Amino acid sequence: MTTKKKPQIVDRISELLSQSKFVIATDYRGLTVAEMAELRHQLRNIGTEYHVVKNTLARFAAENAGKQELYQLLTGPTALAFGHENMPELAKALVDYIRISKTTISIKGAIIDYRLVGADEVRSLATLPSIEVLRARLLGLLLSPIFSLQNVLSANMRGLNTVLSARIQQLGGTTDA
Repeated sequence: MTTKKKPQIVDRISELLSQSKFVIATDYRGLTVAEMAELRHQLRNIGTEYHVVKNTLARFAAENAGKQELYQLLTGPTALAFGHENMPELAKALVDYIRISKTTISIKGAIIDYRLVGADEVRSLATLPSIEVLRARLLGLLLSPIFSLQNVLSANMRGLNTVLSARIQQLGGTTDA
């Protein structure tokens, strides 16, 4: 890598770090070129960029972006996944890729909004349901008291209706109203 390209790379990584809401650091040792291309393709499909970075250049970029927490994850060969939208989806994609492909790639940790998160927490984020499912569950929780109240309030009216219908039939009338 030429000396002229290094500032451009630092600027690009700085830009990605400052624009990203979260960054997951991985140790990519053991991946073949084809496996790396496959992983990048899968991550690109969910709106994530995945770059192998030199640790010294990444440190400069982290300093420029104000994310010095990244220093702790920059040991050994490092590749960074830059996420903008859905953290659980990115974590799930990485964990699923590791599980399915049985590669030696490992998650080192992540930076979520200037906070350092360990590899175990990233794996637990992968088990979270999608944002749509979480919203539906929240909506169900918010609506359930209203439906319960409606059922309680209408129970007396249903009971009265049943008693009156039975009395009408007992007297020989019809319940068609």
